Amino acid sequence: MLSHLVINDVVLIEKLALPLERGLNVFTGETGAGKSILLDALGLALGGRSDAGLVRSGAAQASVSAEFTLKETHTVFALASDQGLSAENPIILRRVIGKDGKSRAFFNDQPIGVGLLKQFGESLLEIHGQFETHGLLNAATHRGLLDAFGGLNALKQKIAQAFTLWHEAQDKWQEAQKSSAQAKAEEDYLRASFDELDKLAPQTGEAEQLAEQRTQLQHREKITDALNQTVSSLEGERGAINTLSQAGKALARVSDKAATLPDILATIDRAANEASEASAQLSRFMSSLDSRPDALQKIEERLFALRAIARKHSIQVDSLPDFLRDLSDRLALISNEGGQIAKLADAAVKARHTYVKLAEDLSAKRKTAAAKFEKEIARELPPLKLERAKFMIEVAALPEAQWGAEGADRVTFLAATNIGTTPGPLQKIASGGELARFMLALKTVLAAADPVPVLVFDEVDTGIGGAVASAVGERLAHLSENVQVLVVTHSPQVAARGNHHLRVAKKVSGKHTITQVEVLDKPARREEIARMLSGAEITDAARQAADSLLGEDKEPILQSKGIRRKS
Repeated sequence: MLSHLVINDVVLIEKLALPLERGLNVFTGETGAGKSILLDALGLALGGRSDAGLVRSGAAQASVSAEFTLKETHTVFALASDQGLSAENPIILRRVIGKDGKSRAFFNDQPIGVGLLKQFGESLLEIHGQFETHGLLNAATHRGLLDAFGGLNALKQKIAQAFTLWHEAQDKWQEAQKSSAQAKAEEDYLRASFDELDKLAPQTGEAEQLAEQRTQLQHREKITDALNQTVSSLEGERGAINTLSQAGKALARVSDKAATLPDILATIDRAANEASEASAQLSRFMSSLDSRPDALQKIEERLFALRAIARKHSIQVDSLPDFLRDLSDRLALISNEGGQIAKLADAAVKARHTYVKLAEDLSAKRKTAAAKFEKEIARELPPLKLERAKFMIEVAALPEAQWGAEGADRVTFLAATNIGTTPGPLQKIASGGELARFMLALKTVLAAADPVPVLVFDEVDTGIGGAVASAVGERLAHLSENVQVLVVTHSPQVAARGNHHLRVAKKVSGKHTITQVEVLDKPARREEIARMLSGAEITDAARQAADSLLGEDKEPILQSKGIRRKS
């Protein structure tokens, strides 16, 4: 709900802090008192167009803050998270406008762009009447609203998944076709490249091994001399192995004569074993050395061949084995294209068939829901003095290129306000008062399906009175059981239905005229409704009529504890 609206220096409003309540909030006041200024200011806080003319004369800037208290499941929190914004109750949307017309926007005191502010605003509040209107007049919302009304969201989730699977299968099939066509065009090149590389048979890590072997062979003579000297030092008559062996035998004969000698003997034995192991490793290494005279030449020729073919294909030598496998796969695609591509094509066809069946089911259910929706709207229109109006929902099939995750239909709300006229978009065929009442009928039917928690109706009672005005008031009160409703009204029948009553009035302060708002307690509310009934002079009969209207309320009036707030 919208719990507070704070306005500073907007046109005739100097300082205003409005407390609002759940249910039906009514704004009354004489014509020209400034009710439209309140809606202009509210529109600013929701991302509406700014204008330097809105800044009060003599003020440096204008500002409006709208404070909302929301359920944690509301889409605002997810949207804020996606934008990297901190969000917690209360949610405060704020707009500041300078004398130059430039504006700044804030979400919980975090600066944001006006476009994002408008996104937040559209999910929180709708204004219906002769002013800015979103939501139901936007054809892009009609399909979602009809689906919510018809309880079709679970089916929509299935069709969204089917749409994704269909397009994934189609993409794989098309990619295989593209690869096959490309492979055919390059078949001669692919086969020549494969044969050349297959004959060379590159191995993973081979280049590094060859480079290491080449280094060894380039220094083969020095390495061999060093190895021979080392072997002689280890295995010769006076080499380390024999010397350590003799030392161990000498010490073993007296090792039981002193406590520390066994430990020393163990150390000598370990050294002898290590020397023997080193000798064995040297032997193995010497055996591994390629002693062929042409070994170095062959290694260099192999290494050169690998590097040359890698340069030819603009890849690294280590990537040659992978490249060979890729060539093999592409050639296999040519030889086996019929089977593989046919399987992919069959999978795409089946996935499309699944999507189409679900889309047909969804379309049929949409048409059923649309018929029910039209009947419920038809019942709402006559009491609102729209008995000649007709409401229609068009569920039209989209061309396949426009099918999507929400199905294959375009859903449009249409209306005709006079007999014999062609139905068209609401905003093009209805006047301001008719439009507000049409929106009231739609909102009454869609109360449980539309997620916007705050609705504002302006001029909803234009050109009506008596029983029709009572019907409007009754529907507004019924609607306010599910969402918070703010209504600007000149109708005493509508005003009497409110849970929270605010009066807008002008006041001369010094040389300036300002707009102020009073929160009415029960006696003041009675007087205001009597004024609306009788005009400038309030009579006892008007007061009695006001009492009668107030007695029609089915719900207790939310009073403001006797506090009259003036701003």
